[in-house]
Amino acid sequence: MENLIAPLIAAPLLGAAVLLCGGRRLDRAGHWIGTVLAGASFVIGVLLFADLLGRGAEDRTLHQHLFSWIPVESFRADIAFQLDQLSMTFVLLITGVGTLIHIYSIGYMEHDERRRRFFGYLNLFLAAMLLLVLADNYLLLYMGWEGVGLASYLLIGFWQHKPSAATAAKKAFLVNRVGDLGLSIAIMLMFTTFGTFAFGPVLGAAGDASEGKLTAIGLMLLLAACGKSAQVPLQSWLGDAMEGPTPVSALIHAATMVTAGVYLITRSGAIFNGAPDAQLAVVVVGAVTLLFGAIVGCAKDDIKKALAGSTMSQIGYMILAAGLGPIGYVFAIMHLVTHGFFKAGLFLGAGSVMHGMNDEVDMRKYGGLRKYMPVTFVTFGLGYLAIIGFPGLSGFFSKDKIIEAAFAKGGTEGWILGGVALLGAAITAFYMTRVMLMTFFGEERWRGRETASPAEPSAEPAAEERGRHAEPHPHESPKSMTIPMVVLAFGSVFAGGLFSFGDSFVRWLEPVTGYAHGHPPISAAAVTTATVVALVIGVAVAWLMYGRAPVPVTAPRGSLLTRAARRDLLQDDFNHVVLVRGGEHLTRSLVYVDHTLVDGVVNGTAASFGGLSGRLRKLQNGYARSYAVTMFGGTAVLIAATLLMRAV
Repeated sequence: MENLIAPLIAAPLLGAAVLLCGGRRLDRAGHWIGTVLAGASFVIGVLLFADLLGRGAEDRTLHQHLFSWIPVESFRADIAFQLDQLSMTFVLLITGVGTLIHIYSIGYMEHDERRRRFFGYLNLFLAAMLLLVLADNYLLLYMGWEGVGLASYLLIGFWQHKPSAATAAKKAFLVNRVGDLGLSIAIMLMFTTFGTFAFGPVLGAAGDASEGKLTAIGLMLLLAACGKSAQVPLQSWLGDAMEGPTPVSALIHAATMVTAGVYLITRSGAIFNGAPDAQLAVVVVGAVTLLFGAIVGCAKDDIKKALAGSTMSQIGYMILAAGLGPIGYVFAIMHLVTHGFFKAGLFLGAGSVMHGMNDEVDMRKYGGLRKYMPVTFVTFGLGYLAIIGFPGLSGFFSKDKIIEAAFAKGGTEGWILGGVALLGAAITAFYMTRVMLMTFFGEERWRGRETASPAEPSAEPAAEERGRHAEPHPHESPKSMTIPMVVLAFGSVFAGGLFSFGDSFVRWLEPVTGYAHGHPPISAAAVTTATVVALVIGVAVAWLMYGRAPVPVTAPRGSLLTRAARRDLLQDDFNHVVLVRGGEHLTRSLVYVDHTLVDGVVNGTAASFGGLSGRLRKLQNGYARSYAVTMFGGTAVLIAATLLMRAV
């Protein structure tokens, strides 16, 4: 069965090659080619999953070696794959959700003239993400890591005729380069420390390495995770990335790419277990981002950007759990999978709303859409209940376990982390209830109004023209879009309970990630009760603010915190002042030092020797009488010196 690992990656890679190189002759069938090959990859993943289930818990790691990539002395890099319980979980999520998004895109991108290229980029992304999670060494993982960055750049900037989309793509690419630098340094440190970068030898020998080296490697891995997973301080690209088509937001920024950092930290658990300082840094980053994203999500009127803030916050929960070590690794991945279901469903639901509203993204111009879009309302509503942690749904099981693990950290640190996680749960309930109320309930604020210029101009024919001049006519999306939403809604409802039944998910991942039972200072029932109370408070506050009173079409000025949250808590302003302006001043200072000091010394030395040589050159004037006088003078000096020496 290990021979099926390479075809798992090759199927979408073949699709990308065919669709991007096949030319316009494939325009009519390109979307089907891309979808079929994504589905083929999912089928292969299911076959491999069935094979792993038939093996013993300790015999579920498959290897496939293709060839030696770089064999130079002791430096050896292989194109080889490793499939175990952790990578298998990601394979099913990537290919399953990816295939559903391909199907959704058939209807959503129906009238885009570059649809074939769009599906080629989607296939390229799937192939790169699969390479990332199936690599058996960090160098090959880095290749997939960079491939994901390239594909995300192409997809975010797909509508490059929009300056905002082109700018967002460049911003995502540049911010991710900062994180990628951390991964490259970590790989170099691994090789100098362990003599290899293969998972087995590196993680097996991590316990024998010095804590200082493990801390350095861990911090560089964390920097890489911050870039890909949009964690503080490298989170600024995620909101702008919503300029891409909605299927891109669902695939990259909900279910797959932003979870790469969680995979990297969990896969490198042995390194972090031996570096308490790096592990603490992971916890702090997760806790800060958890609240940062939640606060930003509270103030956004753009439905996709509100969900983007939510994604940042939920990934923060996962990073927090991963930073807790063996207590939290399993629950970080569990929340990652459940989040993949309900967040992809929420993004696709947002796309369905936009499809029926002439691509309007401002929730203040929605209202009362539940009766016009019943399928979208139900599926979006189930995703909403899952993400806020409604008892019995997927998010309840996974998020509750993370909060419990945070308290189990023990001491003051445990109380702080548990309190932060509970506060995040309350804020999540608030901003997601706000999204639900502003979109599907209340008065129909779109009546008698012209919509703004559409954010996604190719979702329907002539959407730009209609968007400027016509009142929207909400309607349900076609089945190609609603069926994936229904499937994801089932995952949003049942996945968490299935994973928790008999601790099945814990037993599945424990051989790879390890697992340690935590002992929180309060009972599990008390944690669950506190989580539900936080949920109720968040929903109640949102209802008081957006359910009882009419929602104004124009956003009020708001408090200082609200205004800051609308500007992403001034993250771009901070980056501009500290990094852009600071970089400009640093560059000018370096140029000045280069011109005045470095070039001054070099040019001054050259000028000195030039002047000296010019003066010496005057002695060589070409006149015989001058040379005779010089010789006579020299002879006189020698005679005088000789006589003086004899006299002495």
